[in-house]
Amino acid sequence: MVDVIVVGGGPAGLSAALFTGKNGLETIVFDTDETWMHKAHLFNYPGIRSIGGGEFMELTRGQVRDRGAEIREGEAVTDVESGDDGFRVETDGGEYEADYVVLATGADRSIAEDLAVAFDDEDTVDVDIDMETSVEGLYATGAMVRAEEWQAVIAAGDGASAALNILSEEKGEHYHDFDVPDDVPGLESK
Repeated sequence: MVDVIVVGGGPAGLSAALFTGKNGLETIVFDTDETWMHKAHLFNYPGIRSIGGGEFMELTRGQVRDRGAEIREGEAVTDVESGDDGFRVETDGGEYEADYVVLATGADRSIAEDLAVAFDDEDTVDVDIDMETSVEGLYATGAMVRAEEWQAVIAAGDGASAALNILSEEKGEHYHDFDVPDDVPGLESK
């Protein structure tokens, strides 16, 4: 059993995986690479002057892998089931179990519908401030929780919020992820 499975490898999913992987939770991202980012050009994303969406995705995937998460590109999730001991995730390549699942499938809400999570009045997945759905341990991020308010940095923030809540649950206390130069591998404090 892995700690976290992320379904979707756009900004929200990769952001969640970056935080959980970096903080020692075994994390797998299932990414069919159908993100809208391939059509984007970012120059409104903090810290980025100008970068094509495809290049951004390539860099972000590398960063996520460098921080310990596994990315399974091209392996589509076909089913997710919730149980007493977490989740069973079926893909076209196998079956997996996880304590937590983060849904980051853009506007595709079909897995959330299959899991019978609560939806709000705008027909989006209803989440709390930490991005948790009505199903314990199941998080939804990005476009699936926002009616027509889709933006890469917002989606990444949603993924980070879900990850920090998972980390808080695992550590048994509120957790923050704030690095200082002494924490950064290969960077010496000056």
